[in-house]
Amino acid sequence: MIKHDLTVLLAEAARRAQAQGKLPHTALPEVLLEHPPRSEHGDYASSLPLKLSRAARMNPMAIAEAIASCLPPTDFLARAEAAPPGFINLNLKDQWLAKQVEDILDQGDNYGSISLGHGERVQVEFVSVNPTGPLHVGHGRGAVLGSTLARVLGIAGYEVQKEYYLNDAGNQIDSFYRTLYSRYCQALGQKMEVPADGYVGAYMVDLAREIVAEVADRFLSLPQVEATQELGQMGLKRIVDAIREDLERLGVTFDQWFSENSLYETGQFKESLGILREKGFVEERDGAIWFTSTALGEDKDNVIIRSNGSPTYFASDIAYHSNKFISRGFQRVINIWGADHMGHVSRMKAVVGALGVDPERLRVILVQMVALRRGKAVIKVSKRTGEMITLRELMDEVGVDACRFFFLARSADSQMDFDLALAKRHSAENPVYYVQYAHARIASILTLARERSLDCEQGDVSLLNHPAEMALVRKMLLLPELVETAALTLEPHHLTYYAQDLATTFHAFYKQCRVVSRYPRDLPLSQARLKLVAAAKVALANTLKLMGMTSPERM
Repeated sequence: MIKHDLTVLLAEAARRAQAQGKLPHTALPEVLLEHPPRSEHGDYASSLPLKLSRAARMNPMAIAEAIASCLPPTDFLARAEAAPPGFINLNLKDQWLAKQVEDILDQGDNYGSISLGHGERVQVEFVSVNPTGPLHVGHGRGAVLGSTLARVLGIAGYEVQKEYYLNDAGNQIDSFYRTLYSRYCQALGQKMEVPADGYVGAYMVDLAREIVAEVADRFLSLPQVEATQELGQMGLKRIVDAIREDLERLGVTFDQWFSENSLYETGQFKESLGILREKGFVEERDGAIWFTSTALGEDKDNVIIRSNGSPTYFASDIAYHSNKFISRGFQRVINIWGADHMGHVSRMKAVVGALGVDPERLRVILVQMVALRRGKAVIKVSKRTGEMITLRELMDEVGVDACRFFFLARSADSQMDFDLALAKRHSAENPVYYVQYAHARIASILTLARERSLDCEQGDVSLLNHPAEMALVRKMLLLPELVETAALTLEPHHLTYYAQDLATTFHAFYKQCRVVSRYPRDLPLSQARLKLVAAAKVALANTLKLMGMTSPERM
């Protein structure tokens, strides 16, 4: 990336200024670059002189001028200027910018890929909803965040595994089984009360009816305990299949669906508990087994196994994270959880440390709730069932692309208002339509060029020098930087803003620069601009692909 090249160039210039006696020999702080808020201040700016002024005991402007004077000539840097109160503003050469069009076209589908991760093994675990009911809109937000982040980390050079943790054990599953048995009996005309801790949603009634249609009254002839277990497993599979189907429709797939039950069946839980015992972090009192998290700075200890012998969900998480880090050897683990799990984060980091793993290798992203609106009106329940609004209903109404874009448009820690009316609008007000229309417009320009037998491959990019052309190239060159930022901060929501900015910059170029001309004298410039347009299509399509969205050829 040019940003990295400029960073190296500035550091070398600062050392050269020290060698020449223009600056005192002091340790150089990290050289960082940013994009100035106003384009007339250059492509990049560095605050290195301001950071260096105290140690150097010099005026920041004098430092800026000394470093700028020691920058060697390059094929990409047009000029470097000292700017108050102590910045170095850097401007790229138009000729170099024009040549980047060829580079983007050469990279094609790989444009935006970087080598940040160097193959580091990272697991991203997300959604992981209890398989006791359908996905709702809040689950969709975590699903889109996780799948997009996995794509970003993948093209940033990490080896990524996407995982769904299937909570198929414990009290909630037991309650689901018993609820389904009662609804099954009711569907066959039997008197049976739903358990007090059961699932009362209409979907359980529908599920029971589906099973009755398939197996009739077969389970009524079995002992209740046996019938509840077999029926429950059948219902659980149907719920999991429905979850998988909804997620695949949303463009979300997993490399592994990991069973909570397997932690106990394979002995993983006993093994992880043994590690904690050996390290002195397990204590038995009041008939229960505790993780002594207070020894690691937590406010209270946490129960692993209750006095009745049943493991807590914290017990499963201990074994699961031991499996992730120790058994499977992931170098980093990223969990995407709902905001209601905030209190669970610190004790998970504590137990990871107790297992002998650096807690910094575990990162938990908490996703805030989603509020659905139709304009100003808040929507709280489904029209069909009078209950929660499912992810499937949302996709039916606004489409997959709109779901993905809107779910991704805010940082995970921000609450979200999802405007259904806006998501369905076919106008520039709708950011999804606006971005995809830009891609469709590009496609139509390239189609027109082919119909007129114009070959963009013959274009001479050195003819590109219009400010709108240069602005478009500059915007395209930000994609690799954005990938790096999103991978380092784990914040892929920046992609939605970049996509809109790129679309806006393309539309501005299109208004100012005629691409396909009817006049023979304009043929060389038309071919050069067609090459620029083709590169813009690559950058925009790759951005949409990162977000898991389609790139329509026409709208």
